[in-house]
Amino acid sequence: MTVAPRPTDNLDGPVEAGERSPAPVAIEARDVAVVYGRGAKAVVALEGMSLDVRAGEFLTIIGSSGCGKSTFIKAVADLIPQRFVQGHLTVVGKSPREARRDNAFAFVFQDPVLAPWRTVLQNVNLPLEVVRLDRRSLSRSPRELINLVGLHGFEDVLPATLSGGMRQRVAIARALTLEPRVLLMDEPFGALDELTRERMQDELLATWATTNAAVVFITHSIAEAVYLSDRVVIMTPRPGRMKTIVEIDFPRPRQSELKTTVAFLEKTNEVRAALGI
Repeated sequence: MTVAPRPTDNLDGPVEAGERSPAPVAIEARDVAVVYGRGAKAVVALEGMSLDVRAGEFLTIIGSSGCGKSTFIKAVADLIPQRFVQGHLTVVGKSPREARRDNAFAFVFQDPVLAPWRTVLQNVNLPLEVVRLDRRSLSRSPRELINLVGLHGFEDVLPATLSGGMRQRVAIARALTLEPRVLLMDEPFGALDELTRERMQDELLATWATTNAAVVFITHSIAEAVYLSDRVVIMTPRPGRMKTIVEIDFPRPRQSELKTTVAFLEKTNEVRAALGI
């Protein structure tokens, strides 16, 4: 199988044998903590989080409920008041607030959060209306993004008539409208049935392969984490800390047949053991 190069591969020129140019850092976290309140009543939701996410990397964070997975990416997305966030955290070299203002990242929630009165095309077009960006500066139009996620022909349909998987595709297309350098995804497939979930995994990988975005993906599914990721971050129970990182070295592009292999089972067992289950 021919494997297309990922954006993290060095395509600008030759390198010395055995060397590889490191990808730029999309997210840099150093000793990041999220603490609500003070003194004896303080609630530590996350502590000591130190992590680099590389440009073009697909990184998944997994752990038990309440371990700080979502807290971390919400801190990255400037969705947590700054007074609760401690440590050093940057997104493409900027503070989360600056990165948000510059549309450097996009967020996909478990609930697609679509405007029910707007059609598919109008929902995908919404970010352009909000920031008033010149569409000519973008490499893909909203219609092209709708085609990319497999919704051609549904441009004028309202969300209420779509399945859960189709609504999540709209949310992903909308997130890619401003061509973010970082895509944050908080259990986007958690509410889907198993068959739809597996189909959405393949569609997400195909869509992501056309971008240079770093992805930080939250899930409770070990198999999903292994199938999608370049690395899997294992979190401890609250207060959430990063326990270890499991490297996933399966070649890309990945196909669903990978899930039936012994190598895939061994890697899922490695993640399971790191989780302590």
